[in-house]
Amino acid sequence: MNTHEHRTHLTLSTQTQGRLAAVRSIAVPVREQAEDALAHGREVVFDFAGIEVTQSFIDELVGALILRQGPAILERVVFKNCSDDTRAIIEFVATDRCDQYLRTRAH
Repeated sequence: MNTHEHRTHLTLSTQTQGRLAAVRSIAVPVREQAEDALAHGREVVFDFAGIEVTQSFIDELVGALILRQGPAILERVVFKNCSDDTRAIIEFVATDRCDQYLRTRAH
């Protein structure tokens, strides 16, 4: 984790073994670091340089943030160095979890 004043940079390649971040358990400590930074008013940068991800990993990393803190949390999160596939997975998970969050709050 690299912290600069109001921004916390999380380089995912240092958190994973190999080029594929595939399981939820790998995402949990990264998400916890992000939650801590967000709780302290910082913006979080997830840097995906050199890795590919699965939907399961992104759901634990990003989906859980949205379900816990709401869609507005995405205004304080930056996704950097994403492949086209990674970006598509992030967009799918974010859309799905935002919809789920809003549905559960509408009743």
